[in-house]
Amino acid sequence: MSADSRPTVVVLDYGSGNVHSAVKALEAAGASVELTGDHTRAFEADGLVVPGVGAFSAVMQQLVNSRSAEVIDRRLAGGRKVLGICVGMQILFEHGVERGVDTEGLGEWPGAVTELDSPVLPHMGWNTIDAPTDSVLFRGLHDERFYFVHSFAAQHWTLDVMPPFPQPQVTWSEHGARFVAAVENGPLSATQFHPEKSGEAGIRLLSNWTESLSTD
Repeated sequence: MSADSRPTVVVLDYGSGNVHSAVKALEAAGASVELTGDHTRAFEADGLVVPGVGAFSAVMQQLVNSRSAEVIDRRLAGGRKVLGICVGMQILFEHGVERGVDTEGLGEWPGAVTELDSPVLPHMGWNTIDAPTDSVLFRGLHDERFYFVHSFAAQHWTLDVMPPFPQPQVTWSEHGARFVAAVENGPLSATQFHPEKSGEAGIRLLSNWTESLSTD
């Protein structure tokens, strides 16, 4: 693939930690990548990646303060693809509850992000996933492991989509209890794990996503 034909991807820079590993992984996956908080470039790119590390409330505050939540909403309203990673996935739900603090999320999906019911937290390390057989993200990756670092997750999926709209593809994993490991819902996809820290399997997953950008 020539440089000119590579899909353009913006990794949204809104102050949430070190995101350079995500940039490198997306480049390895075949994208032309820019790390920026510029809203025009974030809207116009073929794909937008929303990373996130730390507490749900802190990430939401950074998104609101930088007005980055607006560009995510504008992209999705126009059917333009967005990929959330880790807390960048969690904030897509209605709200997150951490240490007694209930914070409003972006509300793209119903439900809450809550602490995992496990004697060992955080959930840190490699784990298997249970993905739908026709998943685009996990094409060729159903037997692979991915790298997780988190103590909170969405543990229920309640979005009910009526025809003619397709049902979302929900992937699960388990640490003490089942939790949502990934979602594919029209232009919006997200992973609770870190594909950029998941070795070759993570690169292949990002390749599956970047290849889907050319189908818009």
